[in-house]
Amino acid sequence: MASKLSSTIFIWLILLTVLLLYFYSLILPFYSTPKSSKISFKQPQLCNFFKGKWIQDPNHKPLYDETCPFHRNSWNCLKNQRENMGNINSWKWVPENCSISSHIDPFKFLELMRNKNIGFVGDSLNENFIVSFLCILRVADNGAKKWKKKGAWRGGYFPKFNVTVAYHRAVLLAKYQWQPGIAKSSSDREPNGVYRVDVDTPAEDWVEVTKFYNVLVFNTGHWWGIDKFPKEKPLVFYLKGQPIVPPLGIFEGLKVVLDNIVSHIQREVPRETLKFWRMQSPRHFYGGEWNENGSCLFNKPLEESQLDRWFDPSNQGVNKEARQVNQLIEAAVQDTDIQLLDITHLSEFRADGHPAIWLGKKDAVAIWGQDCLHWCLPGVPDTWVNILSALITSKLESE
Repeated sequence: MASKLSSTIFIWLILLTVLLLYFYSLILPFYSTPKSSKISFKQPQLCNFFKGKWIQDPNHKPLYDETCPFHRNSWNCLKNQRENMGNINSWKWVPENCSISSHIDPFKFLELMRNKNIGFVGDSLNENFIVSFLCILRVADNGAKKWKKKGAWRGGYFPKFNVTVAYHRAVLLAKYQWQPGIAKSSSDREPNGVYRVDVDTPAEDWVEVTKFYNVLVFNTGHWWGIDKFPKEKPLVFYLKGQPIVPPLGIFEGLKVVLDNIVSHIQREVPRETLKFWRMQSPRHFYGGEWNENGSCLFNKPLEESQLDRWFDPSNQGVNKEARQVNQLIEAAVQDTDIQLLDITHLSEFRADGHPAIWLGKKDAVAIWGQDCLHWCLPGVPDTWVNILSALITSKLESE
C-alpha cells in the first residue's frame, strides 16, 4: 500500500513540475531584457554620407572668400563675379541616415592631424578639391604658406600644426610620354606620333613620395577620352615594356591601368596610410560638349528625377562617362583597403555649381568654351572636404 502511495505521489510531482514550467514560460517574456537593451547588441547602422539631398539654408555661408591666397583664378567665382553665388552657396548637403556638420571645424581637424600630411594625386579635379581644402584649413592658421616640394604641383603648409596638404598632378596615374613618329609623306594620314602608356609603371610625379603622406586621395578619369587623345595622337598601351597586342581602346586601357595602379598601391604604400579613391566628379554640359557650345548657366540644383536623363550611360548623353568610369574604379579597388570617396551622386545635382562663363579671362570662353567640369570655389568641393575630413576623423579617433 505504501509503495502504491509513493508511486502516485511521484507521478503527481512530475505533473506539477510540468505545469510550473509551462506557466513560467508564459510569464517569462514580461521579465525579459527590455528592447532598448537588446538594440545595443546589434550591429549599428553604418553612416552613409553619400546618399541624401541638398537643402537650401539662407544662413549657410562659406568659411572663406575670394581673398584666400590658395585660389586658382578660373575657379574663384566670387572674384570673377559669377552671378547668384550667394544663392549657389546657400545649399547644404544633408545625408539620409546620419548627420554631418555643415562645415568642418578646421581647428579641431588640424589638431587631430598634427604632425601628419595629406596628399592628393590625380587630375585637375583633385586640384579643385585641394584648393577648397587649403582655403578651409587656412581659417585655423593664417600663417599657412604655399608649399611646392617633393614634386608637388600645389600645396600648403600649416606651421601651427606642422601639417602639409599637397597635390601631385598625374592625370593618368600611370607613366605616359609622347613618342613622335615619322610621316611617310605630307599626305600621310597615319598618326604623327603616339602617347605611350606603361600600364604597370606609376607616374614619377607621385610614385616616390607616398611614404611622406599619412592620408592619400587618388583619382583619374577625366583625361580618358578622345578629346584629350584623338586618333591623330592616340594612347598606345605597353606592359612590361612591350605593346599590348591586340591594341586596347581607351576604356580597356583605363581598366588595365586601374588594376595595375591599385596593385602597386596595395604592395608599396604603407598599410597604416589611410587611402581614398575619389570617384568621378560629374560634368554638366547642356546642349553639347565643351567645344560644341555646351553650357551650364543654371541657378539651382537639378531635381533627382532629372539625374538619369543627364548621367545614365544608356542615354548616351555628353555627361555619361562619370558613371562608366565609376564601374571600373569600384571593380579595381574591391577587396582592398582603399576606401571609396563616392562624391558622384551628391555632385550630380549641382549643375549650378560650375564657373561656366565666369573664368576670369576675357577670351577664355571663346577659346575653351564654358567650364562645366570644374567647380566654383567656394562651392561644391567644400562638401567633399566635409565628408573626407569626417571619414579621416572617424578613422583616427577609432585607433
